[in-house]
Amino acid sequence: MVETQLALQDVQVNVAVGETVKPLLTEINLDVHAGDFITLLGNNGAGKSTLFNAITGDIPLAGGTITLAGEAIAREKPEKRARLIARVFQDPKMGTAPRMSVAENLALASRRGQRLTLASRKLASQMAEFKALAAQTGNGLEAALDKPTEQLSGGQRQALSLLMATMRKPELLLLDEHTAALDPHTSAAIMTLTAQIVAREQLTCLMITHQMEDALNYGNRLIVLDAGRIVADYDAAAKAKLTRADLLQYFG
Repeated sequence: MVETQLALQDVQVNVAVGETVKPLLTEINLDVHAGDFITLLGNNGAGKSTLFNAITGDIPLAGGTITLAGEAIAREKPEKRARLIARVFQDPKMGTAPRMSVAENLALASRRGQRLTLASRKLASQMAEFKALAAQTGNGLEAALDKPTEQLSGGQRQALSLLMATMRKPELLLLDEHTAALDPHTSAAIMTLTAQIVAREQLTCLMITHQMEDALNYGNRLIVLDAGRIVADYDAAAKAKLTRADLLQYFG
């Protein structure tokens, strides 16, 4: 029996527009199995980022429940959710501290979810580990460990964000269009790195993308959202038969 890692049951998210209540997510029912790598497609406004914000607790639920690793998380404190969920955003600047060095950012990420103290960071003893970790990106990040993160290229910074998000294996990895701000060559490199890390660490991952090729080529499952509802959920076998033309039917 496949373990359910993330479960959403009858999830509803609303927003008030004046005196009108508008649903953003409606009756979302979704079981995500341990090790699933799910790509999410949908038009602008379909509810993809709202779904992520509901999972992370950054937007309140109007109804339903969300369970991660056996725990109800919708009302958990941010620090508790930070121990369970890692998220990489579209903007490379959102996942790193700009004035801290690459090594300092990695050191901070290595203590994600732990209580921070004024104890020595002991960077020197970690540099070999950080260099090996950064080298897997293939973009020279290992030579920039002492460089402030704000001086990195967009691709290097997003690669660093991905490393930071996955250093301490999260119960759930959320990739929120994490290649959308990059040029095609850099985007492809980040996707290759993503696939390698997800497979090696056996992560449970949801990835929002607007790139149909990435949705088809990566992951074992593909979900399409429209107007706050799940309108398609393809398992690995069905996904393998999909074409770009098949997906275009969902985009009017």
